[in-house]
Amino acid sequence: MHLAYPAVLAALLFAVGLYGVLARRNAILVLMSVELMLNAVNLNLVAFDVWLRDTLHAGQALTLFTIAVAAAEIGIGLSIVLMVHRNRGTSDIDRLRDTKEQPAAGEQPSAEEKAEAAA
Repeated sequence: MHLAYPAVLAALLFAVGLYGVLARRNAILVLMSVELMLNAVNLNLVAFDVWLRDTLHAGQALTLFTIAVAAAEIGIGLSIVLMVHRNRGTSDIDRLRDTKEQPAAGEQPSAEEKAEAAA
């Protein structure tokens, strides 16, 4: 097996994932792009494991570990995104830079909070 084919495919997958992380504003699409990048790493691990004929299959073991980490990451990430969407009404990353809670409808913001909002 040529090592160039899976390596080029993994590089393309990683590049598409990197573009998605840097260019997208939706948090769910950013998480999907991170998953693409992790899959590119998994493809490289398995390809090099097969190419080097490792008797311990360390590449495949690391791939299983990466899949477990990716599953935990997507579970926690999606729950955070859903809670933020429920509380704020949007999952736009640019609008979520300020994580401080907004004042309730009847409360007036203080002078300090107004100064922070204006800055």
